[in-house]
Amino acid sequence: MRYFILLILFLSMLSTNAQLKVSSNQRYLMTANGKPFFWLGDTAWELFHRLTREEAELYLKNRADKGFTVIQAVVLAELDGLHDPNAYGEIPLENDDPTQPREAYFQHVDYIIRKAEQLGLHIGLLPTWGDKVFKDNWGVGPEIFTVDNAKVYGRWIANRYKNQKNIIWILGGDRNPRHDADVAIWRSMAAGIVEGVGGNDNALITFHPQPNNLEDGGSSKWFHHDAWLDFNMFQTGHCRENNLWDRLAWVYNLKPIKPVVDGEALYEDHPVCFNANDLGTSNAYDIRKHAYIDVFAGAFGHTYGCHDIWQMYAPNRTPINGPHYPWYVALDLPGANQMKHLRYLIESRPQFERVPDQTLITNALGANDHIQATRGNDYIFVYSAQGKKFTVSMSKITGKEIQTYWFNPRTGATTDMGKVAKKSQQEFTPPTSGYGQDWVLVVDDVSKQYGVPGKR
Repeated sequence: MRYFILLILFLSMLSTNAQLKVSSNQRYLMTANGKPFFWLGDTAWELFHRLTREEAELYLKNRADKGFTVIQAVVLAELDGLHDPNAYGEIPLENDDPTQPREAYFQHVDYIIRKAEQLGLHIGLLPTWGDKVFKDNWGVGPEIFTVDNAKVYGRWIANRYKNQKNIIWILGGDRNPRHDADVAIWRSMAAGIVEGVGGNDNALITFHPQPNNLEDGGSSKWFHHDAWLDFNMFQTGHCRENNLWDRLAWVYNLKPIKPVVDGEALYEDHPVCFNANDLGTSNAYDIRKHAYIDVFAGAFGHTYGCHDIWQMYAPNRTPINGPHYPWYVALDLPGANQMKHLRYLIESRPQFERVPDQTLITNALGANDHIQATRGNDYIFVYSAQGKKFTVSMSKITGKEIQTYWFNPRTGATTDMGKVAKKSQQEFTPPTSGYGQDWVLVVDDVSKQYGVPGKR
C-alpha cells in the first residue's frame, strides 16, 4: 500500500509538471493530459540573479506550500543583471554578447528551474528584462539586442531548456516596443525560441509589457495575430484603481480568441502609484481585490507580487522604492497567504466552461465597491469588494433548486446558506460590509452536488 501511495504521488507530480497548452476553447491553459491549469503566479524577477541555491530553495518551497503554480523570473535580470554578478560571482554573458552565454551562470539557472520542477512549480521564464532592448531613462541596460543576436540567443536558451516541461516563455520584461525595430527584435527572439524547442507546439509563449492604455490591450497591441503568442498578458501596474474589469474585457473579446492573464498587478507592500507619502502602501485587501476581479472578469489566473520579493531585498542591498521587509520575511505577508483561497475556489467548480458575466447582477459598477460576476453552466460566483448587497439573475444556470454559500477571501472559510427554490431574481447581502470586507457569493445547481467551495 505504501508503494502504491508513493506511485500515485509521483504520477500526480508528473501531471502537475506536464507541458502546458491552450485549452480547446482558447480561454484557459491545461496540462498535456487535458487537466485545467490555474495560473497563480509570483513575480520573483531577481530569483536567478540574487539568491543562492539554498535561498532559492527556501523561496520555492514557501511558494509551493502556499499553492502558487508559476514563478516569473528573469535570466538577464533588471538590476544590472549583466554586470552585477550573481550570488556565486558569475555574470551571464561574455562582453555583453547574447551569443556568448557563460556556462557557470546558466548552471545556477538550471539548478533553480529543476528545483522548481521537483516542487511542482512552473517557471515563467523571461530570457531577458526589456531594458536590454530599450533602456529608457529608468533602466540600467545596456541595450545589447539586435534582430540577429536576439534570434541566436532565443534559439540557444530554448534548446537548453527544451526538455524542461515546466517552462513558460515570457518575452518583453516591462517594456513596450517603441517602434517597428523593437517589435522586430522581440519577434526574432520568439522565432529563435520556436526553433530551439522544435516548433510552436513545443513552446508556450507570451509577452510582458508595461501598463498601457485600455484599448492597447497589453501584449495584444503588437503581437495578437502572431502565431507564437499563445496567450495575452498585460500589466495593470501599481495603483489601486485602474478599471481592471474593462481591461480584461477588451482583451477577452478580441478575435481570434486567446487566453489572457494579468502578469503584474499592484504588489503587496508597494507604495501606491509610487507615492507612499500621499497614498500609502498597498495591503492584503488591495491585493485580494485585484486578484478576484481579474479572474472573475475573464483571466485564466492571476499573478501576485510583493515589492520586497521581486527585488529580493535584504539589509545589505540598495532598496528600490522603499521596501519594508527582507524578502525572507515578506514571504509570509498576509496577501501571499490568501492567494491560495482564490485558486482553490476556482478549482472547486468546472473551469473550462467558466465565463465572465456582468449581466447576472445589478449595481455592479464602481471602483472601491466594485461587484464582479462569473459563472459556469450550473454555478455562479459573485465578488463584492466591500460587502455591498446585490441582486442576481438566476436564469443563466441550470436547476430548479440552488445551494448558496458565502466564501471568505480572507480565510477561505465558507458559510452554508442552505438550499432554496430558484427564483428569476434573488437579492443577497454579504455577512459584513465596509473597507476590507470582501465576500464571494457561490450559487450552485443543487443537483450537481459540488460540495463546499474552495475546500481542499
